[in-house]
Amino acid sequence: FGKPMIFAKKAKSDNIEGGLYQSDIFSYTYKKKVTLLVSREWLHAGDRVLVVDDFMANGEAMRGLCDIVEKAGAKLVGIGCAVEKGFQGGGDRLREAGVNLHSLAIIERAEPGSIVFREE
Repeated sequence: FGKPMIFAKKAKSDNIEGGLYQSDIFSYTYKKKVTLLVSREWLHAGDRVLVVDDFMANGEAMRGLCDIVEKAGAKLVGIGCAVEKGFQGGGDRLREAGVNLHSLAIIERAEPGSIVFREE
């Protein structure tokens, strides 16, 4: 899209210098508290931010990223997600909070041998 892209990290690495925005979340994947980090060098007040992720379960990572965007004084314009596990409710909670969230696919329920997608 010809726009800058930044990554949130779950651990400080050598390529992150200076101050950090951070948000503590509970990771569904790792089953523990993790801290999301974004360098202050790359996110500024007035920036317009689109958050993009592959999978959403409980929505904790998205909530943490929304928190970081707010701390930076930037504007969250929306969230794009490839696959949302709708049965875990994270996306529904974000939408109820007023977040502009669009998922390519929302799994309503998953059972052995069957995946049911949410109807639009």
